[in-house]
Amino acid sequence: MILMMFFLAWLLRLPLLIIGVHGSRGHLFNFRPSKLFVFGDSYADTGNNRKTIANSWKVPYGITFPGKPTGRFSDGRVLTDCFAESIGVKSPIPYRWRKFAVNRLKNGINFAYGGTGVFDTLCPAPNMTTQIDFFQQIITDKVYTTADLRSSVALVTLSGNDYSAYAARNGSAQGWQAFITQVVNQLTVNLKRIKGLGVKKIAVCGLQPLGCLPPSTFASSFQQCNATQNDLVGFHNLLLQQAVAKLNNETKDTSLLIFDLYSAFMTVLNNKGGDSKFENPLKPCCIGISKEYSCGSVDENGAKKYTVCENPVAAFFWDDVHPSQEGWRSVYLALQPTLQQL
Repeated sequence: MILMMFFLAWLLRLPLLIIGVHGSRGHLFNFRPSKLFVFGDSYADTGNNRKTIANSWKVPYGITFPGKPTGRFSDGRVLTDCFAESIGVKSPIPYRWRKFAVNRLKNGINFAYGGTGVFDTLCPAPNMTTQIDFFQQIITDKVYTTADLRSSVALVTLSGNDYSAYAARNGSAQGWQAFITQVVNQLTVNLKRIKGLGVKKIAVCGLQPLGCLPPSTFASSFQQCNATQNDLVGFHNLLLQQAVAKLNNETKDTSLLIFDLYSAFMTVLNNKGGDSKFENPLKPCCIGISKEYSCGSVDENGAKKYTVCENPVAAFFWDDVHPSQEGWRSVYLALQPTLQQL
């Protein structure tokens, strides 16, 4: 559901700024988390979007895991699942399904909705402020105790939907820098609010290399990233880095951590680890037969209007914006050396 961000020419002046993950030495967390709360978009959503608006509920999504669509924007597991497994917590129940699996609330709740941002986007789903409102109401309803929150971790993703919405609404060239600042400022407000509600640690994702997403590499037959767009992602990431550093300084701890998705994606795409399992990492596995269609599209007769590669494990991207399960696994592995230094 993440739409491509179209940066305009004046932004060419901005330098490339790659964001690192900063914190104290030692393990990622100095405690064992018992619950995971998730906020954000389709990079984290595990089934909140309505079936009527999201292709993630259509075949062939979910063909690798669990063998059918579950609302995840991939052929299988997504970032949330990788993170949950790494901290020893089961992937939390999507907020929309919480009343149907009360026994799973002990693992936390996933409030992320695909297609959303910190502001209202082109997708009619709850933005991040509303997602946190849901979380606050859950706390008010005493679903979780103060002790539960003190042993919890939050994952926050923001992957570009605000920017694609700005471009689609004919935002001015002169307004780009100010809007990016507004987005990061609102994200900062959201992080402070999550922290204020009692969550012990928060992992927030930096922006991924938008210039390497299939819509940007299509013109080169999926052979080359758009360097201009990738350079410009650094402005968002720089502001995020500064905001997180300031918040951590104010609280005299490292309760907020940045997951550097830009560097992790680029490590995998550039094959720096020597792993050649992705035949063409920029080419998506599932793609519409023409620009009018996307992965999961069918015509009025139910005929498929997309193609799927023979081996999703050999594809980094599942569809036009989302990594495959194997892609997410590789990204998370690329994050590990940095995470272990925290």
